Amino acid sequence: MGTSQKQNDPMSRAWAQAQKHLVGGVNSPVRAFKAVGGRPVFFERARGPYLVDTAGKAYVDFCLSWGALLMGHAYGPTVRAVQKQALKGLTFGAVTPYETELAREIKKAFPGMQKIRFTSSGTEAVMSALRLARGVTKKNRIVKFEGGYHGHSDSLLVKAGSGLATLGTPDSAGVPGALAELTSVLAYNDEKAAIQFFKKHRDIACVIVEPVAGNMGVIPAKKAFLETLRALTKKSGAWLIFDEVISGYRVCYGGAQHLYGIDPDLTILGKVIGGGLPVGAFGGRAALMNHLSPLGNVYQAGTLSGNPLSMAAGLSVLSALSETFYRKLNRQCEDFLEKALGVLKNKHRTVSAHRAGSMFTLFFLERAPQNFQEVSASDKKAFRRFFHRLLAQGIYFPPSPFEASFLSAAHRPEPLQKTLRAFEKAC
Repeated sequence: MGTSQKQNDPMSRAWAQAQKHLVGGVNSPVRAFKAVGGRPVFFERARGPYLVDTAGKAYVDFCLSWGALLMGHAYGPTVRAVQKQALKGLTFGAVTPYETELAREIKKAFPGMQKIRFTSSGTEAVMSALRLARGVTKKNRIVKFEGGYHGHSDSLLVKAGSGLATLGTPDSAGVPGALAELTSVLAYNDEKAAIQFFKKHRDIACVIVEPVAGNMGVIPAKKAFLETLRALTKKSGAWLIFDEVISGYRVCYGGAQHLYGIDPDLTILGKVIGGGLPVGAFGGRAALMNHLSPLGNVYQAGTLSGNPLSMAAGLSVLSALSETFYRKLNRQCEDFLEKALGVLKNKHRTVSAHRAGSMFTLFFLERAPQNFQEVSASDKKAFRRFFHRLLAQGIYFPPSPFEASFLSAAHRPEPLQKTLRAFEKAC
């Protein structure tokens, strides 16, 4: 497209204006399309499995607000619940019965979360959980895993150094090196690395892990890996924290911890429990959670935490879930992914995949990866071409090769068949 054509293109004009007034034109970096090139699509409405851009073009959506929308866009009961609550008031900055109602509903699926604290985002929930772990154990070191993303708090914007397991170094300007040194980064799905690290260190407050990784693409943890982490933390007095912001309510009712049969000390939830509105939560045994203010000496607060709109939206979704719902949705995702791989391999594409419940990732690799190093070897140029060819046909996948894709209950056969036809043409 020439310069004059770009200037006359409404989407290009919108992008130019966004860059003028917003940092990088976006409010979250991945939206800028840096990983795939080109300019982002501006969306103005959505319904069911479809996003609609400002020019009126519809796209089958496999991003679903990064997994937040189990029922699809503009789910009727959620819309009505939010409208009803909005008439009563948007936010009170005071206690409400709605917080208790959603907490009760969450505990049906996650009984290990005996006490819950709501926040306004997953990042905030993780940050607060780490503070709690440090405050109670009186230790400072955090262990995370390469490729795992737990929000953008300073303690977790850390990359691995050289060697098997080293002290972390800042992954962002503005993160003090002294703070980063208190975060250690190990290889995901590597039990031996974890065992060796625990032998050398006695100052570990907690281990935080995605039991099903979703931010380097979908990579389920090996059961032996999670069992090793559980045994090591119990023996050392460190806490095991499961970040289920993505996997919670996605892989099954009760999240990945139910799937693996492993009880963490703390669980982090987000996205899905707000039905599309901003929310996060962390919880665990009452004896641990009671160290939070106002009962204990670990401070945590938030004016909009547990706000009525997010509580109403979340309850409208969580109360509708059942074993039947998950069987149907997970089977649908499994069937779609099998057909998608068949199409791509028929076209002689080097491709593999991982799936967990209704989340999946296509990797442009011969063998499905088990950790971040293996993911990093994927063909990023092939993904970019594939992404844009799908986009041109009205299929919207996450604009990064290192993210999860999702299905919702609204993804009926018609949009999925359209997607499979688009896969054939994209090859």
